[in-house]
Amino acid sequence: MRQPNLFSLSRKEGWRRFVDAPPRRRPEPLTRARIAALSAEAAEDYNDSRDDWHANFGVVQTPQLAAVHAELEQIVASNRQDGDRIRSAAVIDALPGLGKTTTANLYGRDFDRKQMRRLGPVTEAGHERIPVFRVGLTSNTTLRTLNRMICEFYGHPATNRANAATLASHALDCVLSCETQLGIIDDVHFIDLDRRDGLAVSNHLKWLANELPVTFVYVGVGLAERRFFADGLTGKNVVLAQTARRWTRLEVASFRLDTDQGRRHWRSLIKATERQLVLADHQPGMLVDLAAYLFERTTGHIGSYFTLLMRGCYRAIRTGTEALTRDLLDGIRLDEASEQARKQLTAALAHGHLTVKM
Repeated sequence: MRQPNLFSLSRKEGWRRFVDAPPRRRPEPLTRARIAALSAEAAEDYNDSRDDWHANFGVVQTPQLAAVHAELEQIVASNRQDGDRIRSAAVIDALPGLGKTTTANLYGRDFDRKQMRRLGPVTEAGHERIPVFRVGLTSNTTLRTLNRMICEFYGHPATNRANAATLASHALDCVLSCETQLGIIDDVHFIDLDRRDGLAVSNHLKWLANELPVTFVYVGVGLAERRFFADGLTGKNVVLAQTARRWTRLEVASFRLDTDQGRRHWRSLIKATERQLVLADHQPGMLVDLAAYLFERTTGHIGSYFTLLMRGCYRAIRTGTEALTRDLLDGIRLDEASEQARKQLTAALAHGHLTVKM
């Protein structure tokens, strides 16, 4: 039985496990007869391996992910300014459940792998090379906690008692010593620009961008609506905001059924994921036949889509159904946003206002 792969991407050790992990091995698809012939212990282990696979079978290269990665590649590749110049930053801004964090992490992983391949694991000065750092903000992030989180990622020993300014200096030392080139800061929507602490953290992000010779990739929900690019300013003061001039906003869209291209992308996603299923009775095309139903259940949000499939595979295995059918999926409850939107989508699909047909 495989042990849980527990780690945190907010520590360099966890990030390295994420970056260096080999592709998972897909369990061998077995027929019902072969599954029935397994001993109780062997069947339990086989089902456990299938649960693990369905929860982690890899990344589907969606058009949204490919588009954002292409933009990030352009931004990072053009940020080769010397240390006295300001680098532009990227911000992935979208609604929940559209894969923002996954998109940023996967780009960071690819970037890290390329840097390690080209430059090696040790710098010329003999320090550990850490091409990427990644932290996630909390609802009560302050200047000190932000600096501490960056230092904790690197494992800096002086993080408990130091003040905000000292921690900022330590963070700069870590970035320079480890020759870090990319910094991912997730959940920036937790910064409340209506609070004094929130404005201080927002301003500190600009200081970090000025002082740390890295390209920053920020990830957040509804940042434009929160006036984040206006630095919380209003009226004539908006022209004084720096964020809108320094950050390139990248959106992640949900899947849509109101265009031929949107319908084609949705069906391609289903085909790609269907090939990964390890269920005894599931045949190619069974999931594609449910394309309209799957959109109705998930409103085109990839996070909800994969949650439905993962829970459906678990239930298909445990109930002996060994296939994803509409009856089985109907018994699975999803996030509340999907459940609430389902009624409207059901009506639109039933009256032909939306369709998955080409």
